[in-house]
Amino acid sequence: MAVVGSLNADLTVRTQHLPRPGETVSGGPMTVLPGGKSANQAVACALLGARPAMIGAVGADEHGAMLLDSLRRAGVDTTGVLRRQLATGTAVITVDAVGENTIVVSPGANAALSGADVHRGAELIRRAAVLGLCLEIGDEALVAAARVAREAGARVVLNPSPMRAIPAELSALTDVLVLNEHELAQLSGSGETGDDTMEMVRRLGVPRAVVTLGSRGCRVIDGAQSHRLPAFAVKAVDTTGCGDAFTGTLLAALASGGSLVDGAAVGAAVAALAASSPGAQRSYPDRERVRAFLDEQDAGWQGV
Repeated sequence: MAVVGSLNADLTVRTQHLPRPGETVSGGPMTVLPGGKSANQAVACALLGARPAMIGAVGADEHGAMLLDSLRRAGVDTTGVLRRQLATGTAVITVDAVGENTIVVSPGANAALSGADVHRGAELIRRAAVLGLCLEIGDEALVAAARVAREAGARVVLNPSPMRAIPAELSALTDVLVLNEHELAQLSGSGETGDDTMEMVRRLGVPRAVVTLGSRGCRVIDGAQSHRLPAFAVKAVDTTGCGDAFTGTLLAALASGGSLVDGAAVGAAVAALAASSPGAQRSYPDRERVRAFLDEQDAGWQGV
């Protein structure tokens, strides 16, 4: 499988509560950890035993070196990651006492990733059964990657985050959407999260979708079928990157021939474990830890 998208250094400060507009709050020491939605998803995949390839861009700086090292240690193919004479992308993150966060992203080298850059790494996509995309890079690169994947017969999985308008061509090339209920409400034009989930997905014209619902689990829409899956109850320490852990698990499941339902069920476990530790990639569990957790929960392991 392949992931085309963002790599960010996460600059994180823990504080008792998230600041309100105009408020200054005291925080703990700043930590610098590897992140970026696409890099997070690739690492989550690799730790579960998949063999993902990453296409993206980092700066020729210490943050870029840290991100490449994290990917390689997890088992991600980084031959498609370019080094640019720019700052590596960064995310400024505040985490409160109950694990909730706010995130501001400065794209840095991510914004320079072009369609031509994607085509230089096109063979990595052609060898993949599944392509993962998110919206932390530009539309030109996204559409170029989706075109290559479609021509090669790979499935395109789009996580439309951070939310913005999706190009019509990218939407038409998407096989599976992975999004939260608020993103679904915005994309479908309903403006309300309480509407019928299946009807909202139908409005988007995408046949398959997984809608995450936070502590209420997720809903899987697969054609005419709809499945509601529960979340796992854990004490949240830091929710940064939990959605990426879930999406990465789905990518790994689809790449190994598993179903959306199976991938979402294991993804809920991976996201729960990620929420139990600080950071994004640093908190992600490996295959053995996920199996042990599911055994403890008397839950099955299939499709990943």
